[in-house]
Amino acid sequence: MNKTVKIKDITVGDNYPCFIIAEIGINHNGDIETAKKLINVAHFCGCNAVKFQKRTVDKVYTKEELSIPRDSIFGKTNGDLKRGLEFDYDEYKIINEYCKELKMPWFASCWDVDSVDFIEQFDVCAHKISSACLTDIELLKKIKSTNKPVLLSTGMSTIDEIDKAVDILGTDNLIIYHCTSTYPTSNNEINLNAIPMLKERYNCPIGFSGHERGIFPSSAAVILGACSVERHITLDRTMWGSDQAASLEPEGLRKLVRDIRNVKDILGDGIKVVYESELPIRKKLRRK
Repeated sequence: MNKTVKIKDITVGDNYPCFIIAEIGINHNGDIETAKKLINVAHFCGCNAVKFQKRTVDKVYTKEELSIPRDSIFGKTNGDLKRGLEFDYDEYKIINEYCKELKMPWFASCWDVDSVDFIEQFDVCAHKISSACLTDIELLKKIKSTNKPVLLSTGMSTIDEIDKAVDILGTDNLIIYHCTSTYPTSNNEINLNAIPMLKERYNCPIGFSGHERGIFPSSAAVILGACSVERHITLDRTMWGSDQAASLEPEGLRKLVRDIRNVKDILGDGIKVVYESELPIRKKLRRK
């Protein structure tokens, strides 16, 4: 029996309801009102938590990277873009208070050690490690030191790299997410059969972080044993931003949550029986 992880008052693991995370990420486009609208969407659809991303721009990117020309709604360089997408303390304070009002747990993917300290000011319920940061040993040790639940994405990672990350993090208080780091992900690269493999290899809950178009693969992930699903959300996939195309709009999110919540009933207990509802049909149609 795999271990379970407690996030706030919610138990995540086999035989528990799927823990559904709406990733807002940077789809707020630097606007706090858009962020609040996305929190509202996640809350209305019945998600268990929302997630943001946090970077200390000058620590994560080199001066050369930041100076690269790149047109965006924020300016003419890559640095203008990266800084424009980051919320500061006052904006995260608004997010924290707003989520408290809605009783919506929230946390973030921190891309550097300073960002962990920043986000910890708000006593978040967990920490997410993005696929890009899976090999950042300093960051893994920092997040481990918070003693909060750790959610680890495994996109673009080898089994050896995942093993090393798990060695650092330990399997207590850890959820590992199968993931493919293309946005959006083609069907032939989603590889949901990796979920049972991860369940067998690691003694901890296994989730799925999806970047696919549509909703079916995320529901199928739950059928294959994922006890948590994370999907990017947006108000409109045509909005400006690199993650919008792989995100779910409000109606798509509502349908996904509905379908995931139905999986347990659909799977049943595996015992073949004649149901009470079948008896009248059996009596009518059976000839012998």
